[in-house]
Parts: sequence; C-alpha cells; structure tokens
Amino acid sequence: MATEHATNTEHALTPSGYIEHHLSFNAHPVNDGVGFWTLHVDTFVMSVALGLIVMGLIWLVARRATSGVPSKGQAFVELIFSFVDDQVKNIFHGNRHSFIAPTALTVFLWVFAMNSMDFLPVDIVAKVVQFFGGEHAKWRAVPTSDINTTFALALSVWILMIFFSVKVKGLGGFVHELFCAPFGSKIWVWPANFLFNLIEYVSKPLSHSLRLFGNMYAGEVIFLLLGLWAATGVSGTIFGAILGAGWSIFHILIVALQAFIFMMLTVVYLAMAHESH
Repeated sequence: MATEHATNTEHALTPSGYIEHHLSFNAHPVNDGVGFWTLHVDTFVMSVALGLIVMGLIWLVARRATSGVPSKGQAFVELIFSFVDDQVKNIFHGNRHSFIAPTALTVFLWVFAMNSMDFLPVDIVAKVVQFFGGEHAKWRAVPTSDINTTFALALSVWILMIFFSVKVKGLGGFVHELFCAPFGSKIWVWPANFLFNLIEYVSKPLSHSLRLFGNMYAGEVIFLLLGLWAATGVSGTIFGAILGAGWSIFHILIVALQAFIFMMLTVVYLAMAHESH
C-alpha cells in the first residue's frame, strides 16, 4: 500500500494522520444530534449493500437449482447449508429449520461478507471515494470494525434470546428462572440469583460484540501499519509486501473464524433460551 501523497507537501499526511484518516467514519448527524444520534454512513451503506449482495447471490443459485447434477455454485451453496445445519443440529435439539438454522446461516454469511471487506486495499478504496467525494473524503469499508455494527448484531441476538425465553417458558417462568436459578428458590437467595443472572444477561451482548469488533479492528490497524512500512523505501516496500501477503493469508482464517464464532454464539444463546435451568 502507498500512503496518500499530495502534490503540495503541506497536504501530505503524517503517519498518525494517515491512520487517523483511514479509521475515521463518514459521520452524519441525525436531526442535528451528536454522539448517539450520529449515523456512520459508510458502515450503514456497506452493511446493507453486502446483505443485499449475499441474499441476491443465494437467491440466484436457489432459482437455478436442479435435482440433477448440481452446478459448482449450487454445490458450494449446498455445502455451506449442510455445514451450518450440522453445527446447529449439534447444539439445538428442537425444530431448527423453522428459525434457528436460517438465522445462523444469515448471520454467518453476512458477517463473513462484512469481514471480507478487510482484504480490500485501504488506499484503493480511499482513492475511489475521493474521486467521487473530494480530496479528504473518508470511507470505512469494513462494517464489523465499527463497534456500532457488532453491538447492533449482538443486541439483536440478545433481544431474540429474551423473546424466545419468554415465549417458551412464559413470562412467569422467565421471571421465576430469573430469581430462582441457579442457587435455588429460597427467598433469601433471590437477590444473589437475580444479580448472577443480570451479570450473565449483560455480559452476553458485550462479549459477543467486542470479540468480533476487536479482531476486525486490530486486523485493519495492522494492514495500515504494513502500508506505512511499505511507503518508507525500497526495503520497506519489499518487507511490507512480504509481511502483508503473510498477514493476508493468516487473516483469511481470522475472517472466517470470527464469522463462525459469532454464528455459533448466536445458536448457543438461542438454544439456551429454549432450555430451563
């Protein structure tokens, strides 16, 4: 990767400025708000676009599916379907095909697609965006390196977990489990049970979201640092290219593994909602 050079040296980015520029969001205040009421346009656009692309590709393959000799695309999609279904079957023992398995498949493919944007050279993305949006346009191409994306996904799973827990056990059963598990139903252990369950419910979306965010954000920073090293000279270019290629190969495992872990935790949490202590 090459740093962004301007013809005028006063416009050249310093190393810290280069990293800060590439890690900044295209933020747009909602109704003149700040903080929470700020929309990260790049994250939103990339997430929606990748979701539509993934659904569109699956729809095209399903539309052309045949009961005879499958095409390579159909065979690949069936392999993914079978893989996800087997993982869900090992964890969830109810009617997995009604909601759990489709949800797991959606989560896995969507998160994998968003993670894969980390393989795009950041400077090429920046130059394309700058061509349309101006010299200092900002664009984050990796939605999962934004804590808002990962926390929104984890919070959605958390809401589904609460919903299924109430649906399966009833509101009374849910509240009873909240105060009477895991230490028993004696009234003097109710506060301890409630505190224990409260910590568990709060920690789930936090750990679920921060794990994915931390790995993808760190990967993005490493790519930027390797890009800066490659811009230091001939030796930097050579070693930067070698290390960049090695990190890219290793990052393929991270991208797939983080999507798999996020999917598996989703299935585990939804399966726990269907079970009683």
